[in-house]
Amino acid sequence: MSLAVEHLFFRYGARANGLGAFSLHDVSVALARGSLTGVLGPNGCGKTTLLKLLSGVLRPQAGTVALDGRAMGSLSRREIARHIAVVPQETHPAFDYLVLDMVLMGRHPHLGPFALEGPDDLRMAREALVATGTHQLQARPYMTLSGGEKQRVVIASALVQAPDVLLLDEPTASLDLGYQLEIASLLARLNRERGVTMVLATHDLNLAASLCDTLVLMRGGHVLAQGPTGEVLTDAAIRQLYDVDADVRFHERAGHLTVVPVRRVP
Repeated sequence: MSLAVEHLFFRYGARANGLGAFSLHDVSVALARGSLTGVLGPNGCGKTTLLKLLSGVLRPQAGTVALDGRAMGSLSRREIARHIAVVPQETHPAFDYLVLDMVLMGRHPHLGPFALEGPDDLRMAREALVATGTHQLQARPYMTLSGGEKQRVVIASALVQAPDVLLLDEPTASLDLGYQLEIASLLARLNRERGVTMVLATHDLNLAASLCDTLVLMRGGHVLAQGPTGEVLTDAAIRQLYDVDADVRFHERAGHLTVVPVRRVP
């Protein structure tokens, strides 16, 4: 499914002293079906807010969010959840569920009122565990897992929703290098094999360069640029986004662009 926002405006409420307000201004982004898009920008630029608007968690005060041409505001929460899954930065369940139970929760949007998971739901959950390399963990309590294992289980829970769109907020945050590479490889494979439209907000420029076919660059609630990764990710763009001089070069062995920060620009 395609996902698009046009002339989006959203503002959090300001406190009496005028502080605490943040807004997205006239944001327009088109996400093609089956694309893998990275959203880049400094802390507080609006990346997570944009993901919340794309998922329907927040409603825009102006502009439109459309899922395959249908206005998000016309869809119920259950219907949105049948098409869009979200992988947050961190997941803190209320109880220490087993891994299999955590993944089965992804089937809830497809169940009727008071319905319980059946054999097909269990099969799909186990298939999602296999797809994310976590099937051997299904009987483990979720809270006993490492950070990388938890992230893969949360992705499995998102996959079992059978989404058309997967939104990920800092999917490799706080993971070691090995797990970062595992998550990147997993997302690339799922995008390629299942055709899921993916959007990931990240501070990891090299992850975005290796994984994403398109990028959206944000700062101060505005979209500064968007387009193919090879065209958008440049030395000048990094300087504009982060006030940092960087070398952006194609790495022959890696097979993609790499970003090396050099110095902060005064």
